[in-house]
Amino acid sequence: MSDTRRRVKVYTLNEDRQWDDRGTGHVSSTFVERLKGISLLVRAESDGSLLLESKISPNTAYQKQQDTLIVWSEADNYDLALSFQEKAGCDEIWEKICQVVQGKDPALDITQDPIDESEEERFEEIPETSHLVELPPCELSRLEEIADLVTSVLSSPIRREKLALALMSEGYIKKLLGLFRVCEDLDNREGLHHLYEIVRGVLFLNKAALFEVMFSDDCIMDVVGCLEYDPALVQPKRHREFLTKTAKFKEVIPITDSELRQKIHQTYRVQYIQDIILPTPSVFEENFLSTLTSFIFFNKVEIVSMLQEDEKFLTEVFAQLTDEATEDSKRRELVNFVKEFCAFSQTLQPQNRDAFFKTLANLGILPALEIVMGMDDLQVRAAATDIFSYLVEFSPSMVREFVMQEPQQTDDDVLLINVVIKQMICDSDPELGGAVQLMGLLRTLIDPENMLASTNKTEKTEFLSFFYKYCMHVLTAPLLANTAHDKNSKDLQEGSAKINPVCPDNFQTAQLLALILELLTFCVEHHTYHIKTYIMNKDLLRRVLVLMNSKHTFLALCALRFMRRIIGLKDEYYNRYIIKGNLFEPVINALLDNGTRYNLLNSAIIELFEFIKVEDIKSLIAHIVDNFYKALESIEYVQTFKGLKGRYEQEKDRQSQRLNRYRRDARSLDEDEELWFNDDDDDEDGESVEKSRMEDDFSDSYGKYMEAKKGAANGANGANNNGKAAAIPPASPAVTPNNSSTSSVKTVALPATPVVKTALVGLVDYPDDEDEEEEDEEEEQSPRKRPRLSS
Repeated sequence: MSDTRRRVKVYTLNEDRQWDDRGTGHVSSTFVERLKGISLLVRAESDGSLLLESKISPNTAYQKQQDTLIVWSEADNYDLALSFQEKAGCDEIWEKICQVVQGKDPALDITQDPIDESEEERFEEIPETSHLVELPPCELSRLEEIADLVTSVLSSPIRREKLALALMSEGYIKKLLGLFRVCEDLDNREGLHHLYEIVRGVLFLNKAALFEVMFSDDCIMDVVGCLEYDPALVQPKRHREFLTKTAKFKEVIPITDSELRQKIHQTYRVQYIQDIILPTPSVFEENFLSTLTSFIFFNKVEIVSMLQEDEKFLTEVFAQLTDEATEDSKRRELVNFVKEFCAFSQTLQPQNRDAFFKTLANLGILPALEIVMGMDDLQVRAAATDIFSYLVEFSPSMVREFVMQEPQQTDDDVLLINVVIKQMICDSDPELGGAVQLMGLLRTLIDPENMLASTNKTEKTEFLSFFYKYCMHVLTAPLLANTAHDKNSKDLQEGSAKINPVCPDNFQTAQLLALILELLTFCVEHHTYHIKTYIMNKDLLRRVLVLMNSKHTFLALCALRFMRRIIGLKDEYYNRYIIKGNLFEPVINALLDNGTRYNLLNSAIIELFEFIKVEDIKSLIAHIVDNFYKALESIEYVQTFKGLKGRYEQEKDRQSQRLNRYRRDARSLDEDEELWFNDDDDDEDGESVEKSRMEDDFSDSYGKYMEAKKGAANGANGANNNGKAAAIPPASPAVTPNNSSTSSVKTVALPATPVVKTALVGLVDYPDDEDEEEEDEEEEQSPRKRPRLSS
């Protein structure tokens, strides 16, 4: 019995003025030698570890709230609270604090007045007999005086404490509310305005003991009534009418516990007072209502705990929710209840929330959602989506584990994730508010960052394989349907980007495709292998680039962003795919069609090519310059395309130099080197003769190389590759990759510089290769020698 009585939760108040749960344990009050005094000790019920060790200070103000809470401050901005499971346990510890340590009457709800440093001196001067504020008689004629008194104490913490004690000791609140009924019967507006100021000021006293009185069943509606008569309003608000007539309390399953029912009513009304009736507090008032926030918080914790422990109640809720015989109106109420239940759970701290959602999972929340999310009722679907968002936010892994078990027993069409995707696709809202929410949830589910490797090392691999097998085709269906190939086009087989431009003119469809593209772009960045395979198999980038023709610029930008993310990976498999499919064509057409307009589309396309230039992606640079430079060379307001041509020429020049070296044998190379060093000190005529000879030699070699390449490119299926081109080292990157032949794809596959060095050594093992490479480096650094290698 004592264990239950002493069972508590420890809370601390964080910087955001929210209570953080530090754990559940059992409290005791014992003398601690190290602290030299009687202390509160709380040991965790899970492992016996020490959750709290706090010396009971004779000078600390301890408060008892709601019969089961003890709250105090240990240091600046460090508030603590013990929430007892039973009132008896709270009373026991409270008596220890009051009588044994501080010598106070346990009947009080606060052991002493908190002292503000700025007022400490003034406080010491106040005689003992004036420990309470003297209240005027509670009469109609004195309302203005009472209102002035209440307003005047708000700036002083000590006077607030004294006024609160005076209000509690004389039953003053109930007398004031009696005057409110009189004023309203007499339509005494002046008195009602004073009562508004009084009740608002009493709320700002921030005292839980006063809230217990004001928010009791027989007082709370009168408190709401007083707050209707704001002097700043021409006509009073009708808050009581809303709470009693408009806001209906529905018991989807009868609640037999009267205390629970009362607690739900009270919490709703107090939340309404805080959120709707009271004006937003100013900077100076923001801490005046911290206790009101705590009052609501602890009420919600208690409601969730009581409902969660009532297994019969929740079991019945889920049974009716999934029963086909349940009427639509009833099911709507049940779903809304579960939604509110989940919303309340957000007040719980991580440990409690974990237990809460595990309870829901055991009761079958996910199979129930699978049923209700597929229903026609818009309200039911919207509420189910909110519930699903709570579950995904709490534990993506729990949702993933559930959906991966489904294919064994379910068709693809009714898989939970596919139900979510279809709801996203079929959102009837013109602004696609629901679709945006669902897209965010899908992104959370497929995000490898929150897939816990420690608990299940294969979760990422298994879930992504599942998603791409069972769900990806559902997600991309609208995209593929709106970018359909022209099946009669022979260009498709030739690798052309000519597609039947079925671009959506409908704004809502365009928005949906933009959402899908955003998700696919996320996949490109985070999924690597799975999305790469899918893009290649479905020729997805070609389909996406059809949307560059859309009249909706935001959709064209989404398509471009998808391609930009692919190119940003600098993956040669993607680069080959882009080159083979000639997939820059729709982008360049969009740039040219945009004309001279300097807009976001123009900037985004330029940035794409600037990235290719800066990162020196050689295969793409060669493809762009070979195929599109004539169309782009007129664009001179940026240096991007001239820069691409420059990069291209540099690479071509570099490859030509290497080719020239390998067409000479070792002997002639030695002779050239000897001539080079012998001529260093000669006159200019001798040097120009040597330069001319070298240029002729290079031109002749490069011309033969280009003829060999041309012959190889024009040969059917590369049949002529064994001809003149046979003399070319096969590992060297091509100088001018073609856009239609298979040889161009092969050349793209060869990364540039590092592979070339390895291949050269393997082809011809000249003893003086090292010297030649050093010579190359000197040539690049020497301005006098560079003209000798220019063509």
